[in-house]
Amino acid sequence: MTDRRKVQQSGPVDTDHAQWPDHMAKLAESAINPTLRAFYQAGCVAPETPISEVPMVALDFETTGLDPDAHSIVSIGLIPMTLKRIYCRGAHHWILRPSLPLQQESVTIHGITHTDIAQAPDLAEILEEFLPAMAGKVMVVHHRGIERPFLDVALQWRLREGIEFPVIDTMAIEAHINPRRKLSWIGRLRGGRPVSIRLPDARARYGLPHYAPHHALVDALASAELLQAQIQTHYSEDTPVGDLWY
Repeated sequence: MTDRRKVQQSGPVDTDHAQWPDHMAKLAESAINPTLRAFYQAGCVAPETPISEVPMVALDFETTGLDPDAHSIVSIGLIPMTLKRIYCRGAHHWILRPSLPLQQESVTIHGITHTDIAQAPDLAEILEEFLPAMAGKVMVVHHRGIERPFLDVALQWRLREGIEFPVIDTMAIEAHINPRRKLSWIGRLRGGRPVSIRLPDARARYGLPHYAPHHALVDALASAELLQAQIQTHYSEDTPVGDLWY
């Protein structure tokens, strides 16, 4: 996972895509690239579907920076899941050759070096494997300001058309659960500490084990486990997915 401390934290739930199935159907009609068209044709579940019945994919990117218009994806971690199970056998991890140069700050965070990417494929070379792994699923991410915007820009650059898909944002769920996470001035005077909604801190509140951060597949797994814990603690298996996705 790219270090997201500098990225604005998630706000209120979006309402633009309450009807994702209809939206995906329209995108399937307009898509030109056949792999992208097949992705949209797989559709997604109806918004009233209980979260326990929703097929999902936990997704995480490492990037060369935080701006999708100025930085590139350098690795992808993906793991299929449901509310009850994480399918490790279906996991994928790709190191990619970014279209823009690595920056020392990002190398320090994720540890992917120039040597690692020297023989790595471009994102375009893995799309026929990557997009089918996402097709028909709801993506699970920790901060929707990274994966969807970065992939959209990357595909616009390569295919001349972007991508849209529903996501469940575990960071947004934590923000909703902890609406008063920012301390008042009195709280600060009393030595209180704000509630962090970063992935490692959120996991710790649910008693989940600590994983070393900034490896895309490990962070995808961490997000998958966090969502399962969040639903078990604060929601129910019957919660409609439309109440959780963006």
